[in-house]
Order: sequence, then structure tokens, then C-alpha cells
Amino acid sequence: MFNLVIFGAPGSGKGTQSEKLIDRYGLTHISTGEVLRKEIAAGTQLGQVADSFISKGHLIPDELMIQILATEVDRLLPASKGFIFDGFPRTINQAEELSRMLEERGEKLHTVIGLEVPDEELTARLVNRGKTSGRADDNPETIKNRLEVYHSTTSPLRDFYIKDGKYTSIHGLGSVDDIFSRISQHVDSINN
Repeated sequence: MFNLVIFGAPGSGKGTQSEKLIDRYGLTHISTGEVLRKEIAAGTQLGQVADSFISKGHLIPDELMIQILATEVDRLLPASKGFIFDGFPRTINQAEELSRMLEERGEKLHTVIGLEVPDEELTARLVNRGKTSGRADDNPETIKNRLEVYHSTTSPLRDFYIKDGKYTSIHGLGSVDDIFSRISQHVDSINN
């Protein structure tokens, strides 16, 4: 199996590049946001507990998030060639818990791909996306706040993975295919 984290600010292209990784390598995409919405909609016990935090505007505790993630990994593990984790981890504690959870299943995290895009470009991409998607959070003021939160909370995590030797910075400007070419060169170099 080959497991990776795709890392990047809102608008950096994580979703687009994840789809290309799925197509090329047969990996399974796990977006924590999607998993949470699914658990809540299904009314599972974990979903109900998660909703009790989300509905009050609170962050889900790391222990609960890793439990939900482990449940999803266990469900998908038999048929998966590997996982792309999107939106997780967001803290050093979550990174440590992810490694522990994978090790308990005889797996490991192979790489962290960081899509590096300047804030001006991210803002332009998100504003354009908002014009077509209708997403309320794709407006200049909210985007500015989201980028500030991203930079303040993920900078230590980026440093953690650099120190761990897992982080690879990918230049996130250019065409979708050019960016994917840079990503796939990296993945091919460690997946052989």
C-alpha cells in the first residue's frame, strides 16, 4: 500500500490533484469533511457525537476525529491500494495519531505532498470558484481569514513533516497537468 497526505491552503488544488492521483495510482481518497458529513447524515453513534461539537461551533477533539478516521480506514482497507488523506492531519497531535493508527494496521505514511501557492493566487482562485460554485465562504473577507487560520495552524505541522523527512514541497502554479506531473514524479520516485 501507498499512503500520502495532500497538504495545502484552501484553493491550492488538493481536490483536483487528489482526483488525478486516484486515477493514476488507484488510491482511495479520504476527506475528513466528507467522512464527518456522512457519519452525521447516517446518524451513527460517532456521527452524533461529532455533530454535538460541530453544531455548537466547536472543533472535534483529536481522539474522536482519529476514531472516525480509523473506522473509515478499516471499512476501506481490504480493497484499497493506499490512501490519500485530505484535510487531516491539521495538528501535530493529529499527525502523531495518524502514524500510530496506520502502524496498528501494519501501514505507514509514505509522503506528505505540500501544494505551495502564493496567497494572491489562492485568493483569485477562490473568488473565481465562488462565482461558479455559489459557496458563501468564497468571498474576499472570509478567504483572508481562512488563509490566516491555515498559515497559523499548519505551519508547525509542515515543519513537523519536514523534520520527519516526509514533506515534499510542490510548486502549485501552472496548469493542472504541469502540477500533477511534478507530483507524480515525486510519487514515482518513492513508490518503486
